[in-house]
Amino acid sequence: MAADGSVARVSGAGAFAGAVPALLRPLHAMIVAPSLLFVVTFGLMLFHSPDFHFYSIDRVGLGLLIFVVILRVSVLRLPVQFGGPVTWSMLAMLLLAFSGGLAQGNEAETWSLFAAKWLVPYALFHLAALVFDDAASLRHFEIFTLIALAYLSLIAAFFLFDLKSLIFPRFILDEGLGIHADRARGPFLQAVANGVTLNLLGLIALDSFRRGRLRAVPALLLFTALPLAILATKTRAVWLSFAGSIAVLLFSSPSRRLRRLCVCLGGAGVLALVLFGLFADPNTTMGDRLEERSPVTFRLAVYEAGWQMFLQKPVTGWGATAMQSELSSRISEFHQEQFFFHNTYLEILVQYGLIGLALYAWIVIDLFRIGRRRDGIEFSPPGTLLDEPFRKLWPMLVGVYLVNGSLVVMNYQFVNGFLFTLAGMLAAQNRRSEYPQADRQYVFAS
Repeated sequence: MAADGSVARVSGAGAFAGAVPALLRPLHAMIVAPSLLFVVTFGLMLFHSPDFHFYSIDRVGLGLLIFVVILRVSVLRLPVQFGGPVTWSMLAMLLLAFSGGLAQGNEAETWSLFAAKWLVPYALFHLAALVFDDAASLRHFEIFTLIALAYLSLIAAFFLFDLKSLIFPRFILDEGLGIHADRARGPFLQAVANGVTLNLLGLIALDSFRRGRLRAVPALLLFTALPLAILATKTRAVWLSFAGSIAVLLFSSPSRRLRRLCVCLGGAGVLALVLFGLFADPNTTMGDRLEERSPVTFRLAVYEAGWQMFLQKPVTGWGATAMQSELSSRISEFHQEQFFFHNTYLEILVQYGLIGLALYAWIVIDLFRIGRRRDGIEFSPPGTLLDEPFRKLWPMLVGVYLVNGSLVVMNYQFVNGFLFTLAGMLAAQNRRSEYPQADRQYVFAS
């Protein structure tokens, strides 16, 4: 019996010893290449279904990413610094929003919005500075960007031409979820959020084309579908911001290759209008959308009510709960269950007062500062992501985000996270330029 028991114990110990390396192997792979886990987390945020039973799967991915990065820093004994542009301004805004959330009690929606607007972008900003530190990791991010753009463009084009059987995931078509069920809203379930994402991803794709990373047939297909996708959002702010960004590139880019592509995109946009007129539902023409006045009238009523609320409490604001109930009581000509400002800056002004708007303005200024050029400093080798011409593109990316923020409240963690991830990459690059003697410098901010 003793011998048998010994053999059993030895066999069990051997099996356990053999299982440990198998269990640790995936963790080792994530520590070696955390950029892959980063883009997978982005994918979870993009495809997160509002009716999925495991509703926090994207937050689980973010938690795993944070754990892996902390473990990577600890195991490799990487130096970490905290401070600089965006770090302090975003932290101040995060603390203000956190205190406002505490005042509202333990409501799931409150903390979900807090995470999407402030906590997740703040975390991704710092994680990006630690993760995207070499050419391979930047390639992973760029490939994900192009794949996401292709997916969103195709889904929008399918919607435009009423090929709804090809749209995946199916919750995009559920009229009981989100808003703008009559437009190409993508997995965001909101047309402006889809449009601003298409615009941001499209600008990154244009930069990839400028560097020769995107070429031939894939480039032709992608840049043919992009104008169709923008058109399919049926959102004037998205149309104007996309047309404006293409026009700015056309007249300011030093790359003849990129300027020619901008001309082609303009032509593709005109062709998209013609195709829509030929094949789209005659009851939902673009002319009807351009002439539609009811959304403008509604927004003006909300803006007027919001401005009057601000004048009553200009310094500290109303807070989220009181703001919503007060706004509903002030608008009588429209009948809805809830009213929203459809303007990021007005909502911040009414909810947090001048203090909140000042902090948000500080964040915006820091975002522009973080991408500024510095004479005599080579941030990244020519032809790679984040090279010198990319920094000329950065103010346009921030500008597209801000313009669309004037017509929608940026509650979308993928949109916020994407912009602040790019900011984190630039921040790390700034730090490496300040300490060129370091072979690999891992930092939290510039």
